[in-house]
Amino acid sequence: MSTDAILQQFHATLAECKPLREDHVKFLCAQAIEILNTQPNLASVPSPATIVGDIHGQFWDLMELFKVGGEVPDVNYVFMGDMVDRGYHSVETFCLLILLKVRYPNRITLIRGNHESRNITQVYGFYDECLRKYGSVNVWRYCTEVFDQLPLAALVDQKVFCVHAGLSPSVQTFEQLNEIERRIEIPLSGPMADLLWSDPEEGIDGWAMSQRGCGFHFGHDAAHAFNATNKIDLICRSHQLVMEGYKAIFDDSLVTVWSAPNYCYRCGNVASILELDEHNNKNFKIFEEAPEDAHAMAAGAKKDSTPEYFL
Repeated sequence: MSTDAILQQFHATLAECKPLREDHVKFLCAQAIEILNTQPNLASVPSPATIVGDIHGQFWDLMELFKVGGEVPDVNYVFMGDMVDRGYHSVETFCLLILLKVRYPNRITLIRGNHESRNITQVYGFYDECLRKYGSVNVWRYCTEVFDQLPLAALVDQKVFCVHAGLSPSVQTFEQLNEIERRIEIPLSGPMADLLWSDPEEGIDGWAMSQRGCGFHFGHDAAHAFNATNKIDLICRSHQLVMEGYKAIFDDSLVTVWSAPNYCYRCGNVASILELDEHNNKNFKIFEEAPEDAHAMAAGAKKDSTPEYFL
């Protein structure tokens, strides 16, 4: 059987929110690593493109997102990390996204979030989900090896900078970003940690320590300076729950896009995706959670089984 036929079978299984066999996950992760390893830290993406924020293992809401925004490969997507943890189906969600990357490498870009981490996933659900569904942590290990290969950011048409969380005082230029060694577990400090943990903060100048214990808060002047230095129009990020689905600040030079509706199945928020046309004009599409019957809890999962940690 050809590789394409094998991947089609995997796709059919995952589309029903059924986990792949362990050996199939191993094969799929190896294929994804081979592709991701060729990408620089800053992936280049042509427009038109659709930008997606945190998903957090909410598989059926990802299916709803594709209904609203269109399917791969018809639409060119950028997913800004935090694809796992919190939701009931992180395994199926992450496997589907890397499957799409393998099948259509030029039509979907996956960048790393702070939850694409060994340390974080051992606390917030993905590790336990792998252990529960497979009886071992082998699948978790295969997936974390993919985490290490994910680019740190993406640049749409040289004008829209997509990053999971925010900026770093150590990274003023794209050249500096591309010099970071990314193929490691996320460190607790330094430029890589900053990109995956920092938050914009209205009302401050420059940089301030983050209450998260990792990364920084950065003000409008830091954002405007980064945009001017790199000749870009917009910073697009996720990392923070936005009840309205998206929020633009700093004179519309930075926008937060949140793509997990009714986050943790209890927050009551709507979600959004950001469509950029060939001229980088912005169109936000708002969507709500998938129908309630699609949220049937996985066997053995408890609704409040993960710690309170809203990112």
